[in-house]
Amino acid sequence: MKILGVIPARLGSTRLAEKVLRPIQGKPMIQWVWERARAAAKLSELVVACDDKRILECVESFGGRAVLTRTDHPNGSSRVAEVARGSKAEVIVNIQGDEPMIHPAGIDLLAGLFEKDAAVRVATLAVPRKGALDYENPNVVKVVCDENKNALYFSRSPLPYYRDAAQGISFLKHLGIYAYKREFLLDFIGWKTGILEDAEKLEQLRILERGVAIRVIETPHDSWSVDTAEDVSVVERKMAESGAGLGV
Repeated sequence: MKILGVIPARLGSTRLAEKVLRPIQGKPMIQWVWERARAAAKLSELVVACDDKRILECVESFGGRAVLTRTDHPNGSSRVAEVARGSKAEVIVNIQGDEPMIHPAGIDLLAGLFEKDAAVRVATLAVPRKGALDYENPNVVKVVCDENKNALYFSRSPLPYYRDAAQGISFLKHLGIYAYKREFLLDFIGWKTGILEDAEKLEQLRILERGVAIRVIETPHDSWSVDTAEDVSVVERKMAESGAGLGV
């Protein structure tokens, strides 16, 4: 099975200017993402889909592969789909360009699922977490699943809601990486935005609103997205704790 990994990367960012080029422990963030994704065993190919020559030149400078895409894509999935249209890969893995600690084992979990279960059209990762801080943080997306490990709902709100606080708080934190059957991805990006997606600003809800199952795979490896300067500091600290930024 041919599996293509695509890292969507745009130069513009409202909260942290040019964040994919932002240095983290001496390397641009996009290089961290590339190197971690490159360590995944199941990707047949890997490419950065970018909207600016500065990103392309940066990727090529460290030996990566990048292609220029249109500048008017509304989101990363749309940018990934532009690359997927020109590929013969059966499965496309969308690896976020702002998650420099994404674990290669998680990428392999997603890719491997499609080799085992032909019925799956889209899948994503989640990590079990405990504690109120992230549970109540709207920037940390939560997911609840049915007994078959298909997503019931994703939300920025605390999910599930614990009526009895004495139970303690445990939840599944959604990680922003997806794997799709190529044909499904190309269909999905053409669908109209749904009511729930508009409310939560989570594009995966468009899939659930259409009644399509999203398989959720649990991983023990957390990841942290970078949206602010404070996030850079958090990631650098966690990389230092894990040893030379590897954490693998």
